[in-house]
Amino acid sequence: MKPIISSHLDAPPPMASSSSSSSSAAAAASSSCSAGGGGGNPKPKPEKPPYNHPYHRLLPRWHHHHHHVPSLSKLSIWSFFALALFLALFLLSPKPHAPSSSSSSSSAAREERRRSLRAAAAAGAWERSVRASAAPRRGAPGGLSVLVTGAAGFVGCHAAAALRRRGDGVVGLDSFNDYYDPSLKRARAALLWRAGVFVVEGDINDAPLLRKVFDAAPFSHVLHLAAQAGVRHALKNPSSYVASNVNGLVSLLEACRSADPQPAVVWASSSSVYGLNTRTPFSESDRTDRPASLYAATKKAGEEIAHVYNHIYGLSITGLRFFTVYGPWGRPDMAYFSFTRDILRGKPITVFEGPGHATVARDFTYIDDIVRGCLAAVDTAGKSTGSRGKKRGPAPLRVYNLGNTAPVPVAELVTILERLLKAKAIRKVVKMPRNGDVQFTHANISLAERELGYRPTTNLHTGLKKFVRWYLDYYGKKSGRHGGAGSISAS
Repeated sequence: MKPIISSHLDAPPPMASSSSSSSSAAAAASSSCSAGGGGGNPKPKPEKPPYNHPYHRLLPRWHHHHHHVPSLSKLSIWSFFALALFLALFLLSPKPHAPSSSSSSSSAAREERRRSLRAAAAAGAWERSVRASAAPRRGAPGGLSVLVTGAAGFVGCHAAAALRRRGDGVVGLDSFNDYYDPSLKRARAALLWRAGVFVVEGDINDAPLLRKVFDAAPFSHVLHLAAQAGVRHALKNPSSYVASNVNGLVSLLEACRSADPQPAVVWASSSSVYGLNTRTPFSESDRTDRPASLYAATKKAGEEIAHVYNHIYGLSITGLRFFTVYGPWGRPDMAYFSFTRDILRGKPITVFEGPGHATVARDFTYIDDIVRGCLAAVDTAGKSTGSRGKKRGPAPLRVYNLGNTAPVPVAELVTILERLLKAKAIRKVVKMPRNGDVQFTHANISLAERELGYRPTTNLHTGLKKFVRWYLDYYGKKSGRHGGAGSISAS
């Protein structure tokens, strides 16, 4: 017999033929009643409305006058339906407790693409800023492109601004460390930004960053002024001097020797390399193998490292030995700066004296004179002769003193500040400790005069007057609020 699937779930099966025997009719009636749950004589009954449960459609109806469908209780039918419904809901329902691995990996991939796009956009903007800042101004004589490290430092900010004013392309690099108040460095960098100098924030020991900078722009020169400064701080943090003044110099020279084209390098050494030398004035040919401080030793090591890179890789390198630089936007750890602050606050200042009450004197050199010496060294630097790290011929290797060649006793410095500040200093005179300081510095600048045209023009009184004017404007005489010193130029 063929099963017939009803299109209406509870519709009665097709009626038997009129030629069927009475026994067949009775059997059919009996079968119909049994399926409907009733009994008795067959009587016409109204059709039940269709029962719309989907599983009922699957129940077969057997249509033949020789057989009938077995009786099922209502309880069995409803139990079957409930079980089937439960299984269907369990199997077909989504699993909300955890995303599929493919969905999770797809979401992570999308987020990674978005991050990559943002990074690429930022990198593109950064490279455009470096290239634009490194480009010389059209029509500017010389047209140099200079990377200035330590650009947010004292000498660095003045030198970068001076290069930019004359039309050179300038890019700055500075780590903005907290050796002294970083807000002063940020203020210097803000002035450079307004002058059109882009300052990259980063460490000279970051080799990948240096590669990015040199890949972004072809620099003709590097003015390397980044360093860990100060003599006494080496007693507290000696490793910082090695990290910056030795490792940092090597890192920078590695980037320079690998660059194409190789830039000429001008960098800041120090008068401290003369150490315990007693012959005055200090000349470039004097002994520098007896440093009195770790700072001096790292600068002396830098000069020897410079010789190696010049000899092996053909880098043009010029070292500048600065003598006690002072002026507006200066370093707060320097004596003239801290003296000014403490005199205004009515605090005692410590003034050192040598053995037997001997005078302690320094060859104080004003910032504008130092900057002119830096620019002269850049302008006269011969070209590097290497290409992609290989030397093609000899290159210049030079060292110059940049000082004022007029030492002044520290006690006289204090007297000048008293007159300019119209306040009396509370002096505490003590014997100079054995902390790396030397008693006397005096520069012989004849070589720089001859080869660089270097001639300092600012005496100590004039320079300190400009510094005090800046200090009072920037900090405010009593309130301590930052003022509006709006120019990086000291003059």
